[in-house]
Amino acid sequence: MTKTVSKSQFKPKALAFLREVEESGEALVITDHGRPVVRVAPYAPAAATLERLRGCVIRYDRPTEPVAVEDWEALE
Repeated sequence: MTKTVSKSQFKPKALAFLREVEESGEALVITDHGRPVVRVAPYAPAAATLERLRGCVIRYDRPTEPVAVEDWEALE
């Protein structure tokens, strides 16, 4: 579960919260009057993000042709 903290709580303890995000690897959501406004998450290089997607996309040779319902494997 993502931890949330108000802006007023975050401001005086910003460095401590940033260290916590760095050490735990979990994101922190900062709120303003109960509404989420900022998400602080550990840095991940773009290459690492793309690497996690490798192999999960199926190649489609005819992207401009319509796809029929029976062509969707997820519906079976």
